Amino acid sequence: MKYYIIAGEASGDLHGSNLVKQMKLQDPAADIRAWGGDLMEQAGAKVVKHYRELAFMGFVEVVMNLRTIMKNLDTCKKDILAFKPDVLVLIDYPGFNIRIAEWAKQQGFKTVYYISPQVWAWKEGRVKKIKECVDEMLCILPFEQAFYKKWNFDVQYVGHPLIEVVQEAKANNHVPPFSDKPIIALLPGSRKQEVTKKLPIMLTMARYFPEYQFIVAQAPSLDDSFLQQFTNAYPNVSTVKNQTYALLLQSRAALVTSGTATLETALFGVPEVVCYKGSPISYMLAKNFIKVKYISLVNLIMDKLVVTELIQHDLTEEKLLKELTLLLKDEAKQQQLKADYAQLWTLLGEGGASAKAAKAVVDMARK
Repeated sequence: MKYYIIAGEASGDLHGSNLVKQMKLQDPAADIRAWGGDLMEQAGAKVVKHYRELAFMGFVEVVMNLRTIMKNLDTCKKDILAFKPDVLVLIDYPGFNIRIAEWAKQQGFKTVYYISPQVWAWKEGRVKKIKECVDEMLCILPFEQAFYKKWNFDVQYVGHPLIEVVQEAKANNHVPPFSDKPIIALLPGSRKQEVTKKLPIMLTMARYFPEYQFIVAQAPSLDDSFLQQFTNAYPNVSTVKNQTYALLLQSRAALVTSGTATLETALFGVPEVVCYKGSPISYMLAKNFIKVKYISLVNLIMDKLVVTELIQHDLTEEKLLKELTLLLKDEAKQQQLKADYAQLWTLLGEGGASAKAAKAVVDMARK
């Protein structure tokens, strides 16, 4: 069977790669064409567009790059028509993928949406469009099934694919220690605009804790010189590339930008502070539209404040110092986090999300 997968971000590439591996097991003759990244390509998909060319963050950035986005949509549609897949698989990335799903429905293609857009956070009205143009929705967060039920849309909860990713990383960790000192990880994101906003504030912590080695997890999309302009002033700061999980396994604490990284850090059991700062216009617009109480997946899934979130004006050197000190020195805080992280792991299922998702995709293709 022929499959076309679209993932527009690093996390989509990660989960897409595990999906591809499982699809190949369930359909050994699978012909998979994709928009994604290096991991999906290594798993056996033919990647025709890299997510590095697709990632635009925030309202302002999207508007500024609207012409490129529209050109990408047109290119994608033409490629799908030429390939004629038996099923189209859309991984998160809603601004792009919902438009593709709507068009694909008109063309008669079957669609599976893996990893629901966060319509429960904002733009809830998108659910109506999703119901109309998506044949199968596969959710990875435990509360999403109940959310969609309010809209009379039956979806399948497959569990969170990060469970299996973290399990594999723990089992196959053979990386030597990055430092003789205890380590604090900095995960500032993968896009230049977000790193520029958050990393300088994160790095100020290195001055207060000289007995620790601060290590920046460098995203593959960022070159060395870009990060060095921020890190060169700090003798106890270094970087590692493509080794984020190994870094988390060695870390005492972490300062993490919002997104999937907040959940990854928690699943590795690392105490964290969530750091978010966007452009003033993007932040103001988001604040008016987003309905959820928290920005980190950890707190959203647990439905309580488990990890501290320092957002926009609250992301200051003074407040970050206070929170990081608590993580490193307060035993009661550490024990509470440990208990909450254990509960989080239980909520997200026992693993096998990629295999369940692959079965749904292959079954849809064979219908």
